[in-house]
Amino acid sequence: MKAFQYVTATSPASARELVGEKGRYLAGGMDLLSEMKEYLAEPNVLVNVKSLPGLNKIEPGDKAWSIGANVTVAEIEDHPELKRVFPGLQQAAAEVGSRQIRNLGTVGGNLAQHSRCWYYRHRDIHCLKKGGDMCYARHGDNRFHSLFTGNTCISPVVSNLAIAFGALDATVLVQKADNKQQRMTIAELYLEAWRNPEAHNSLEPGDLILKVEVPTQATRSCYLQMSEKSDFDWALVSCAVAAKVDGNKLSQARVVLGSVSNVPYQVEAANKFLEGKELNETTTGKVADLLLEKVHIQTENGYKVPIIRALVHRALMKLKA
Repeated sequence: MKAFQYVTATSPASARELVGEKGRYLAGGMDLLSEMKEYLAEPNVLVNVKSLPGLNKIEPGDKAWSIGANVTVAEIEDHPELKRVFPGLQQAAAEVGSRQIRNLGTVGGNLAQHSRCWYYRHRDIHCLKKGGDMCYARHGDNRFHSLFTGNTCISPVVSNLAIAFGALDATVLVQKADNKQQRMTIAELYLEAWRNPEAHNSLEPGDLILKVEVPTQATRSCYLQMSEKSDFDWALVSCAVAAKVDGNKLSQARVVLGSVSNVPYQVEAANKFLEGKELNETTTGKVADLLLEKVHIQTENGYKVPIIRALVHRALMKLKA
C-alpha cells in the first residue's frame, strides 16, 4: 500500500473539492482498502465522509423514502418499517456478506463497489477492465461471470442493493463537480459499465453518492438469490421484483437480475408483458423467456440459465402473499 493523505470532509461540496481527480472517498472501506492493499487503487488522498451531516439517516416520506449513503447495510436489514414497506430491499440487505460486513458496509459503498472478477483482482494480470487488451474470463474461468454484456468485459455487477433499488424504481442523488448535484436512475448509474469495459459504473472521478430516494407506492417487492453457500457468499444469480398487485393482477411491474450482467439487468419487454397479467406459471415462464432472449452463455456459466428461470418464478409468485 502506497502512502496517502487523510482528510475529513465537513460537507458534500468540501468532500468533492478535497478528493480531486486522484483521491477516493472512505466510508466503510470494505472494498477500497482491499484494492489498495493489492495495489489496484493508489489514491493520493483518502477523504473521510463518515461524518457528513444527514447521510446516515433513513427518512420515510409520503412520496419517497430517503436513505443516506452512509446508512449501513445492517441498518436497512434491521429497520422494521422499511421491512414492511420495501421487503425486497430488506431481503437484499440481509444477503450482503456476513453480519460484521453489514455492520460496516454502507449503501453508497455497496452501490459503488468495484468488480469482483478474480482476473481484475489479481495484481499481476492487466485485464481489459484495468486498461489491458483482453478479458481473460472469456477464455478462462468464467463460472461466475455475465450472460449479458454490452462490451467485451464479462465481469458482472455484484451489488445486492442495486438490484433491489432497480426493481423499486429508486433514484440516486450524486454530488458532482462545481457544487452541482444530479439525480440518476439505477439504470443510469450503471450504464457506462455496459458501454465501457473499464467502467464499474457511471460515476466520474470524484463523484459522491449522497442518498437514494425510493418512491412510496402501493407496491409489493421481493428479492431472492442463489449462492454456492447459504451464508456469507456472493450471489450466483439474484432477482428482485416489484409491482402493484390488485387481486391476482400486476401493474407497474419490474424484474431485475443481478450477477448475470455488468449492469442490473432488466428487459423492458418483460416488464411491459407483466402489465395486467395474472400470476401463474405460464406468466412467469414467458417473463423468463423474454429476459433470456439475448443470453450469451460462456463456457462455464450455462448453469445460471435454469437458476434465472427458477428465481424469476419464485420471486414473482411471492408477490401474491
